[in-house]
Parts: sequence; C-alpha cells; structure tokens
Amino acid sequence: MFAQVPLFPEQASTAASRVDGLFFFLVGVSAFISILIASLIIVFAVKFRRRASNTETKRITGSTKLELFWTGIPCILALVMFVWGAKIYVFISRPPDDASEIYVVAKQWMWKLQHPEGQREINELHIPVNRPVKLILTSEDVIHDFFVPAFRVKVDVVPGRFVHAWFQATKPGRYHLFCSQYCGTNHSGMIGTVVVMEPDEYRRWLTSRAEGSLALEGRKLFLKYQCVSCHSANANARAPVLEGLYNQPVALEGGGSVIADETYLRESIVLPDAKIVAGWRPIMPGFQGQVSEEELVKLIAFIKALGPGQTPPRVDSAKQPAAKPESSNSGEKTSGDKPADNKSKASKTPDDNPSSDSSTQKQP
Repeated sequence: MFAQVPLFPEQASTAASRVDGLFFFLVGVSAFISILIASLIIVFAVKFRRRASNTETKRITGSTKLELFWTGIPCILALVMFVWGAKIYVFISRPPDDASEIYVVAKQWMWKLQHPEGQREINELHIPVNRPVKLILTSEDVIHDFFVPAFRVKVDVVPGRFVHAWFQATKPGRYHLFCSQYCGTNHSGMIGTVVVMEPDEYRRWLTSRAEGSLALEGRKLFLKYQCVSCHSANANARAPVLEGLYNQPVALEGGGSVIADETYLRESIVLPDAKIVAGWRPIMPGFQGQVSEEELVKLIAFIKALGPGQTPPRVDSAKQPAAKPESSNSGEKTSGDKPADNKSKASKTPDDNPSSDSSTQKQP
C-alpha cells in the first residue's frame, strides 16, 4: 500500500518491505504517544485549571496501578521495537553463502565497480534479478556512503578498510544510486544507476563485456610485485602459505588470532607489521601508497581463490627447457660473429641432433 505513495521509494528488494514495516510501526507508535500526551495536557489544563484564588488544591497521593501501566506499556513497546529491529539487522548484515561478490571502490567523485568475472563499470551496476549480491566496498580518499533507496541499502564506505552490504533485487528496472555522505565539492554529482536485469539478459551482458577475472588480474600483480619470492608455499618459503587462507583463523605472534577476511588481507599487504603471524619473521615491506585500492582488490580476489597447490612458481624455480638450442655448424658464426667453440663441437656425439634424446644432455 505505501509503495504507491510518491513520498516513498519503490520497494525493489527483499529487505525493503521489512525495513518499511518497522519504519511505519515506529512512526505509528510515535504519533500515537505524541497525540496522547498532547491531548492529556490539554484536558488536564482545562479540567484542573485554577478556578479561584482561595480554592485549595486537592492532594494527590498517587496510584500504583497507573504507574505500572504507564511504565509497563512503553517497556513492552520498546522491547517489540528492539526485537523487530534486531531481526532486520541480522537479516541485512548476513549475506547468503551463495551471494555473488562485487567489489566497489569509491573515489571523488565516482563509483568504480568490479565483477568477479572481470567486468568493470563506473557509476553503473548491472545485476540479475532474484539473485543475492554481496558488495565489498572501500574508499580511495574520504568517507562516502553507498545508498540505493529502492533497495533500502545504505552503508558508509570508509578509507583504509572494507565494509560489506548485500541485497537481492526483486524487480527488473533502473534504480538510483547515491552518495549520501557529503564528500567534497562535487558530492551531488556522485550518482549512478543500478540496472536489474532478467537472468538471460544478464548472461548476454556478461558475455558481451568479458574480460580477465579479478583473480587472474590479481595473479599477474602477485608475480609483478614478487610476492611469490617469499609466499612460495614450499620448503624455501619465507612467509606464510596463502593457499586456502581466506576466512580461516590465523595465529598471531604473542598470542591471539584473527580471521583472514578482506580487511585482514588488506592490512597485511599495506601494513604487514600490524599483525605478525606466529612462527614467521616480519620481513615483508609495507606497500602503503605503492598499491592502489583497485590493485588491492585484485590481489585479495586472487588470494581468496587460491587453492591447494595453486601458488604460481617463482621464475627461477620454473621448469627449465628440455634441451639446449641447437649449436651452429662449423662454417657458421655465433651471435658475436666469432667462430663456434671447437671444444664444444668436440664434445658432441655423432647422435647429437634435434631428434636425439634431450634427457641425456646437460641442463643449461
């Protein structure tokens, strides 16, 4: 009924009706109590007004029943509000296990969104209808606020950490996305659109905009920054194994433990000395200011997807070529325009040719 009132945004998610129900209950209770108190004040002011200067005011000794009534009823109403609100809070703060994860990076003054399949968007988010979507949000500069009124989703996006939100859209269409936290001069221009699509249409959209997945891009960064030099997951490793680490407890030096979620992984990259893993020396350099938030998102996506035996090998430990390049003939020059080394030619066997068994040759 209230969804048709222009003063209220459309209900387009599974959480919208729950939030609206509690909101209207709070408004109704507040309005009822306000009207009741105002009416009683007027009635008592008229009924018990002073009629003459010599009239003696009657002494009121109190009423236990009345005091229990006006204490008990508000207490019951407050408990109802608390339990109702707590149930909604638990619902909107715990995304389903099968929710699709989308990373959101806020920046003055735009929203940068990255799908796990690799698709990237700015100020626009495409999602399928009737599928839960989990947002993992962070900011590059100041505090922003991700707000989709039709979904009743609103979360502060804080720099230096990850926050989470989720929703499940119930109606295809286009819905407004706002930043509802003043973030600078062009705050009013930090807007976007959430496009809810039918499943088949969404699959076509994904196919038409296919790129490298976040995990694949993160793997490239993992090798680019030489992380594998220490996190090699073998006997020569100088840092903890990252395979299967995500969402697992990590024992810390000095006692205690922490769950390896997105916030912990981010902190371990930019400020590795903040929480030192038990049994390992703090030799990792900090990457604060050297790695952008978008690169952090990709690295974390790679670590989350890293399973047993999937750590990429170091370049110097990778499998060597099976055989040396074929030597030049006696009449040819080497790359330095010098005659080929007679000593090396003498060491060749009569069967030394491209078809010979390379396993008997000395590795380069």
